[in-house]
Amino acid sequence: MPIVRVETLIDASPTVCFDLARDVDVHVQTTGRSGERAVAGVTSGKMGLGDSVTFEAKHLGFRWRLTSKIVLYEFPTLFVDEMVKGPFKRMRHEHRFEAAQSGTLMVDTLDFQSPVGLLVLGRYMELFLVERGVALKRMAETRLTP
Repeated sequence: MPIVRVETLIDASPTVCFDLARDVDVHVQTTGRSGERAVAGVTSGKMGLGDSVTFEAKHLGFRWRLTSKIVLYEFPTLFVDEMVKGPFKRMRHEHRFEAAQSGTLMVDTLDFQSPVGLLVLGRYMELFLVERGVALKRMAETRLTP
């Protein structure tokens, strides 16, 4: 049962970071290497409590579909999505946004159980979250924010 935790410091407000992180279009844009696309549920725009989305993507050489649902939502500091259907035995992704002196500390915590090799998949998921965090940081910091 690996738990992957990734912290990204972003020079933008927690509200801006929160809104970008829950936006399906932004998710697709920030996960380019895997070719993710939303194919069911909320397929565009911002998600809220109770919303679900199905992503199709290529990971580790295989095409996967994963449906997740937002089960906890505390604007603008926290939302949690959990897998309801997909390749994992279980998956829970906590997205936390903490005000920091220079903007926002975005903390992604991914808790999952996989049917395949845990060490390889744990490292893969960590790199996936790091790459997404860097892309989201770039987007947030280049936006004109009030």
